[in-house]
Amino acid sequence: MPVANAISIPGYRYCHKLNHRLSALSSARKPMVTTASSSSATSNAGAFTTIKETVTFEKEIKKSKFIAIAGPISNEQSAHSFLNQVKDPRATHNCWAYKVGDQYRSNDDGEPSGTAGKPIHSAIVSSGLDRIMVVVIRYFGGIKLGTGGLVRAYGGVASECLRNAPTCLVKSKVPMGVEVPFDLLGVLYHQLQSFEVEDIKQDYDTGKDGITMVSFKVDFDRVEKLEEAIKANCSRELVFYKH
Repeated sequence: MPVANAISIPGYRYCHKLNHRLSALSSARKPMVTTASSSSATSNAGAFTTIKETVTFEKEIKKSKFIAIAGPISNEQSAHSFLNQVKDPRATHNCWAYKVGDQYRSNDDGEPSGTAGKPIHSAIVSSGLDRIMVVVIRYFGGIKLGTGGLVRAYGGVASECLRNAPTCLVKSKVPMGVEVPFDLLGVLYHQLQSFEVEDIKQDYDTGKDGITMVSFKVDFDRVEKLEEAIKANCSRELVFYKH
């Protein structure tokens, strides 16, 4: 249902304030990532699987020690923070890749072009995981691996690291609001609890007597069902706002 805007002047002021609040909620959850792909923006509608926590995997290959460290990230800034936390300046190379939706970046950190960052990124894509970064630290052991050996080493340890990582499903949240009479608040809150909504806020400054605005965030795939349930149980025409 589209956002209502054909209302009285006091209500218009309130609608503008609510839309500003819903816009802020929506902006807060959107990753702002500089892209290295052809896409200019990442869609947040939907669900994605990521890892729950930082995990590591270590392997020695021809006397070189490779340590893969994977962690969940939300945007480019958190990727840089993660890299700064886990990289070892004493290591020979700190190679990495990350993926946030359609946005990704990778770095060979001194290894021959395409032999480290790219296979790490390929391992991330193959895993089906999103919003993650993998850093592979190499301590050179004196034996050169060649370009093929490097690709197998970096991609292999990254894949093993992600294979052992605990995962979780994350659903996008949609900010919503509904104008409701005071006497229907109990019915409304029962439905909100049933649909496990988050960040419930109540505002009486609607410019309408006996009416309060309740705003919240709900899983993207439950928006229509929640709206239908509220309408059915309240048995009155209600004004919904979605961003």
